[in-house]
Amino acid sequence: MDLQEVVSSGVLEQRELLAQGALSAQELVDATLDGIDAAADLGAFTHVLREEARAEAVERDRERAAGGPVGPLHGVPVAVKDEFDVAGVVTSFGTRANATPAVADAEVVRRLRAAGAVIVGKTSMPEFGQWPFTESSTFGMAHNPWDPSRSAGGSSGGSAAAVAAGLVPAALGGDGGGSIRIPAACCGLFGLKPQRGRVPLSPNEHLWWALGVAGPLTRGVLDSAVVFDVIRGSTPTDRFRATEPATSFEAAARGPARPLRIGYSVKSPIPAVRPDPQHVRAVRDTAKLLAELGHTVAEISPRYPDSTHAFFPQFFGGVRAELAEVDHPELLERRTRQTIAAGAWARGPVVEWAIRRGEVVRRKADRLFTECDLLLTPTIAIRPPLLGVLDGANTVRAQLASVPMVAYTAIWNVTGHPAASLPAGVGDDGLPLSVQLVGPTNGETRILPIAAQLEQARPQPRPVIHPAG
Repeated sequence: MDLQEVVSSGVLEQRELLAQGALSAQELVDATLDGIDAAADLGAFTHVLREEARAEAVERDRERAAGGPVGPLHGVPVAVKDEFDVAGVVTSFGTRANATPAVADAEVVRRLRAAGAVIVGKTSMPEFGQWPFTESSTFGMAHNPWDPSRSAGGSSGGSAAAVAAGLVPAALGGDGGGSIRIPAACCGLFGLKPQRGRVPLSPNEHLWWALGVAGPLTRGVLDSAVVFDVIRGSTPTDRFRATEPATSFEAAARGPARPLRIGYSVKSPIPAVRPDPQHVRAVRDTAKLLAELGHTVAEISPRYPDSTHAFFPQFFGGVRAELAEVDHPELLERRTRQTIAAGAWARGPVVEWAIRRGEVVRRKADRLFTECDLLLTPTIAIRPPLLGVLDGANTVRAQLASVPMVAYTAIWNVTGHPAASLPAGVGDDGLPLSVQLVGPTNGETRILPIAAQLEQARPQPRPVIHPAG
C-alpha cells in the first residue's frame, strides 16, 4: 500500500481502509500533514493544526479499538475554510486584522468532528471572501495545482487547491456568489452550493445575509454527498432553513438517475458577458452526453430576472457585518476599506429590502423549472486567469474583474436554488473544464444522481502536480 496514494484518495477510499485496519488514523494524519508541509508553496492553508490533528487521530484510533460505534468520517482528515470557527484558532477571514482565537467550533465544524473527522487545518481565502480570486496581502495566493501560475478561483480557493492537489479528500468552503462552484471549476472538482438554509451557519445568524451557504469541495460526487449528510440540518439560530429532503444525499448519489428534462443554455444572466468557446463546447458536449444517457435535452433561452439590486446590498452589508467584528480595522487591506466606504449605504433597512427582493427574484427564477427539471450552463465565463488579478486593483477594478467569474453563479445565491459545478474534461490549455447544474428549490437530490451519472460516464483526470513558486 502506497501511503501517498492513500492520502490523495477520496473520502470513501480512506474510510474503507481505516475500517479494514489497513492503516491507522495516526498514520493517515501524519502522512497528510507531511504532504501539506511539502506543498506549502501552494498557498492552500493559512493555519495547519499539527499537534491538534495528531491528538485527534490518537483519539480516533482509541475509539475504534474500543469497539464502539464510529462516525461516517471516522479518522478522515478534513480542512476548513478560514471563515468558519475552529476552537482555539483565529478565524482570519483572510485578513491579519483578526487576532482573537475562537472560543468554540462552529456548528458545522462540530458536526464534522462528531462524525469522526480530523480537522487538519484552515484554508486560504481573499479578505472577507469578497473576490473570486484567492489573493491576500496577509496569506499570499492560492495556486492552481493544474498550473501554479493560474488562479485556484475563490473565495474558497485554498480549499479547492488542497483537494485538487490531493492534500485532503474534502475541505469545507462557503459560497456567497459562487465561492464553492468557481474554485471547483478552476481546479476540476465537484462543488455543490446547497439550498439556502441546508447547512447551519451557527454561531452566526447568516453568511452575507441570504446569499451565503456552506458545503464541501471534493473530487467525487459521492464523497460530497457523504459529507453533506454529516453537516446538513438547520439549528434554532439559523435565520434561513431548508425543507428536509425525502432521502439522504448519499442515497440520492448512489441511486439510479431517472430520465429528466434538462434544459441547457450558454446565455449569461449578465447580458454583457460572453462565455469562452471552450466553455460553450463543454456545455454542448455535456448536453449531448446527457441525451445519450436517456434524458430529454433541449436548448432553451432562459429569461433570467435581474438579481443585481438584491445581490449588492447583501454583499456590501455582509462584508460590513463581518468587518464589524475585527480586532484591528487599521490593518485591513486598502481595497477592503474602499469596499466599506462604497457600501456605507447597505445598512439594516436596505439589506432587509434586498432579502425580500431576492424572494421576488426566486419566484421568477422558479418559472425556469416548469419547462425543465434541471438547468445546464457554464460555471464560469473565462478560463482560470493568471495569478495577480488583484495586484494594485481598487475595489471597483476588482469587481469588474470578478464579473466574468460570477456571471453564471451569483444569481443562484440570490434565489437560494441549489447549483453544482462538475468537471467536464480538460481544455486546450491543459486546465479543467466545468459545467453547472442548477436545480429547483430543495432540488439537491435531483442534481446528485445526474452529477454521479455524468461522473461515471466521463471520469475526470487528476492534475499532474507542479511545484508552485
